[in-house]
Amino acid sequence: MDAKLIWLIGFVGIYWAYCLFWGFKGARDAKTSADYFLAGRSIGVWVFVLAATATSFSGWTFVGHPGKIFTDGLPYAFASFYALTIPLTGVLFLRRQWVLGKVYRYITPGEMYTDYYGGSAMRLLTVLVAFLFSVPYLGVQLRASGDLFNVLTDGFVSVNFGMFALSTVVMIYVASGGLKSVAYVDCAQAILLAVGIAILGGIAIYYAGGWGGFTQGIADLVQSDVDSGKNLTPDGYSMKVAIPGSIQMVSAGAKSSGGPWTGIMCMTYMFALMGIQSSPAFSMWAFANKTPQAFRWQQVVASSLVIGILLFTFTIFQGMGGHILIANGVLDGANDKTLIPKLINLLSATAPWLVGLLAVCALAAMQSTGAAYMSTFSAMVTRDIYAKYISPGASDNMQKLSGRIFVLIVTLAALFVAANSSQAIVMLGGLAVAYGFQMYPALIGICYYKGFTTRGVVIGLVVGLIAVTLTDKTSAWFGVPWGAYPLTIHSAGWGIFFNLITTFFVSWFSSESESDKLIKTKKHQLLQAVTGMSPDRKKKVKIAWGLTLIWFLVGFGPFATIGNAIFSDPNSPALWAPFGLPSLWVWQLLFLGYGIFVMWYLAFHLGLSEPLDPEKVENIANEFI
Repeated sequence: MDAKLIWLIGFVGIYWAYCLFWGFKGARDAKTSADYFLAGRSIGVWVFVLAATATSFSGWTFVGHPGKIFTDGLPYAFASFYALTIPLTGVLFLRRQWVLGKVYRYITPGEMYTDYYGGSAMRLLTVLVAFLFSVPYLGVQLRASGDLFNVLTDGFVSVNFGMFALSTVVMIYVASGGLKSVAYVDCAQAILLAVGIAILGGIAIYYAGGWGGFTQGIADLVQSDVDSGKNLTPDGYSMKVAIPGSIQMVSAGAKSSGGPWTGIMCMTYMFALMGIQSSPAFSMWAFANKTPQAFRWQQVVASSLVIGILLFTFTIFQGMGGHILIANGVLDGANDKTLIPKLINLLSATAPWLVGLLAVCALAAMQSTGAAYMSTFSAMVTRDIYAKYISPGASDNMQKLSGRIFVLIVTLAALFVAANSSQAIVMLGGLAVAYGFQMYPALIGICYYKGFTTRGVVIGLVVGLIAVTLTDKTSAWFGVPWGAYPLTIHSAGWGIFFNLITTFFVSWFSSESESDKLIKTKKHQLLQAVTGMSPDRKKKVKIAWGLTLIWFLVGFGPFATIGNAIFSDPNSPALWAPFGLPSLWVWQLLFLGYGIFVMWYLAFHLGLSEPLDPEKVENIANEFI
């Protein structure tokens, strides 16, 4: 057995022991169903900061994101803005959901939606969205772990065996300890994710010959495209350092000219990623917090600042550096799936211990998101299906047992699909976050706007889910003439467009009983009393809208084409400045700073994620219950 394999087994063993420790500890602490499903509503500030960050940024961030930068260049690097747009959803909704969960003791989002909208439709649809999100998203992460260890062990561990073996421990600790175990394991996983990304970026720079070798390597790649007349955008720029336009008309089955990442595609792809924190799972994260004090620190500091900087620097080092290492003969070729495992394998001879550490960093990133969705989905099925319709009044012990059984079921379902249909799971995985984004109108209705009726939200959600399915890669299954991503608009964009139009239209023409209106009015009065803005802050709402729209439309949307050449000619690497960076990368870094400011403005200055005193909330709530 070689040194690399020994270190690999050693580090994975330590990681597994840590996971199992928290699984068994969580099982001992879970006395009631609320303890098991919501960690007893006791998750502390820094536990949430780390756990929510780990849940938001999965193995896709660690492996897939730099891989796509490798294949699609800097235009895809605009996707790094999801470090900010994912928690933007949290800024809008988490604090208000926490208030509702605290006052009305909700455990699942299905209970919250049903209490507000009435009937059973939203309860069942919420479970459906959780299923459509959890199973494919989980399947992608679990299969990626099998692929990773297949490469790192030089084929010694098969993809399917590795996938099943590596997933077993996750299933055990999640089923044992519930959300508390997930949260504490996620703390380590968030740190491993960040450390691993930074180390791999450093490795890419080192093997590229330092910073000078790295920037010269990018310049050579661009010059090669320009000289050959290949891989160019419609404006004649290299696809590696310029986006191909604001929007394109692309017929079904055809490829967009100059690459798929037009300005409108980048922006609507951010819509899809915003679906992570609007998914039903994150509603449960909101309910599980002891106080909302942690929200703004996770949203602005941990996610926007720390992860944002890592993505706009170190993952670009990895993705763009991959081409340089291949040109220099350091790598023997790679694709979006194998780039990161091959970068890790470069250290096999010189630092096998670091191979083991980086393998655990990647594994932790892949399993952090999956664990959260296993736990929250099992809670929703148990509370919203089993305890509501099959066994009303089920005891805490029966609910915990049911939750553990459903953790097993959802894991096996994800593994089965991933093992038997790798192409389908990739397609379904892309749908997951777009489905999650379709919960936006329902959340807007609960948190801000009482004009949405139950019928409007239900029909709008169904229409949105259908629109996503018919405009994503799954459109090929139905033979629709427009194909995937019509007009280079992501399926999440099409889904929310039809979802919102339907919700507004149906709500306008449907009526509600006076009792239903009274329920909604009381909840909005409660939210206004607890989380409402002062008159001074209300005056700044229009400024906040303006700042956010500029960020979306100009920073990474249709007008981001300005960034192609505003600082330097992308086809003249000798003129690139500062630090030898192409214009588009400078543009991205500039709007990263702008976006961090916007997030601070919303969460801190405008107070959308301002801390609340739990006792004060309960005292105010007594007036409305």
